[in-house]
Amino acid sequence: MSTTALSRDTAPTGARTSPETVPRLALALMAAGAAAVLAAWWHATPSVVGAAGWLDGAGRITGLLAGYLAPVLLLLMARIPILEHRVGSDRLARWHALAGRYMVFLVSAHVVTIIWGYALTDGKGVVSEGVDIIFHYPEMIKGSLGTLLLFGTGIVSARVARRKLRYETWYYLHLATYLAIALAFSHQIVNGADLSVQPEQTLWSAYYVLAALTLGWFRLWMPYVRDRRHKLRVHSVVPEGPGVYSVILKGERLDDLNARPGQFFRLQFQTRNLRWVANPYSLSAAPHPNYLRFTIKSLGDHSSAAARLRPGTKVRAEGPYGAFTEDKARSPQVLLIAAGVGITPIRALFETLPGRLTLLYRAGSDREIIFRRELEDIAHDRGARLVYLVGSRRRHGKTLTPRGLMNLVPDLKAHDVYLCGPEPMQQAVIAALREAGVPTSHIHHESFEF
Repeated sequence: MSTTALSRDTAPTGARTSPETVPRLALALMAAGAAAVLAAWWHATPSVVGAAGWLDGAGRITGLLAGYLAPVLLLLMARIPILEHRVGSDRLARWHALAGRYMVFLVSAHVVTIIWGYALTDGKGVVSEGVDIIFHYPEMIKGSLGTLLLFGTGIVSARVARRKLRYETWYYLHLATYLAIALAFSHQIVNGADLSVQPEQTLWSAYYVLAALTLGWFRLWMPYVRDRRHKLRVHSVVPEGPGVYSVILKGERLDDLNARPGQFFRLQFQTRNLRWVANPYSLSAAPHPNYLRFTIKSLGDHSSAAARLRPGTKVRAEGPYGAFTEDKARSPQVLLIAAGVGITPIRALFETLPGRLTLLYRAGSDREIIFRRELEDIAHDRGARLVYLVGSRRRHGKTLTPRGLMNLVPDLKAHDVYLCGPEPMQQAVIAALREAGVPTSHIHHESFEF
């Protein structure tokens, strides 16, 4: 695999705008949408009288906000390029998960308050009122099924459940979210007191249609077009270490992908057992006009099967995604920290990132160091510093602490830091970097715990 040697003293070009501009705008836009929903409810509500009125009002507000959040959930995962490149897939996934929890809470509150308020108005019990609403109100059976599906996907997405499920199983179950939202939509239009009038009904419908079109464009149409244009296939599979393999893909017009070191693709290998799941894998070398290299550790069914791929296997690739790229850097001094298979995107950045580089590579043993020859060649060509941290956690317990990092890397506070590895290690190192005085805006990390 070739490397590109850059000047040791070349300063990062940097983006003209702050890396946080797009994330802040995205959050502001989401908040403005929620505020508009509340304003519409306020405008359509002349007065609130009695306990039943307050419960009914609470039910309408929570129902409207839950309905507003549903397309937001989809748009966060629509893989819109500007969000993927400037916000980052891992942060979008965290926002998606947080919005999902809010949505489950809002739907729960909506169900309870609406049924309770109607029961008070009709002078009936809560249970009998609930049964009456589900089976005698139009579109309520579909709305109820959508609610049950939403709760079900919420349960399987909880951290405890996720740890017990295979990624592929969770992925298929999570797709029920789309059906839940589709089932609940007609209930909102027909039963929603604030949405059964014009122009609110038209605007609300247009919001959902726009979200669906955006999702279809970026999740279905664009991958199909790129698949036809680039015709990616497996060229070879190369062992790199215990349970770690590099999959080299060849294709056509790969320059048009505009992929950058540090980014990843979601790969669907077109074999019988792998074609329906797209797993994220990082580039482990700078993109080449004729090939792309991904390095994969066997952690599940999908990643383990990658080692058995045959040359010529068709590959569908969505991407490139991710904001773990050189335009995050603000300083000519860059520290790269990798642990385990987290070396994959770090290896690509080490090859190309401008500036004076130091790489700290944590591995449990010498056998677990992958790309050793390549890393040492890059370090030699670029005049970069390469430090292996090999051995047990006990041996290096004080290395990745504030004092340990400052001892290893003089003038640590002046560095940009790129970090990739297991989530607990990342959190510990981020805390150490902050305690050592590295500004948060100079710490760049990416997690694949979607």
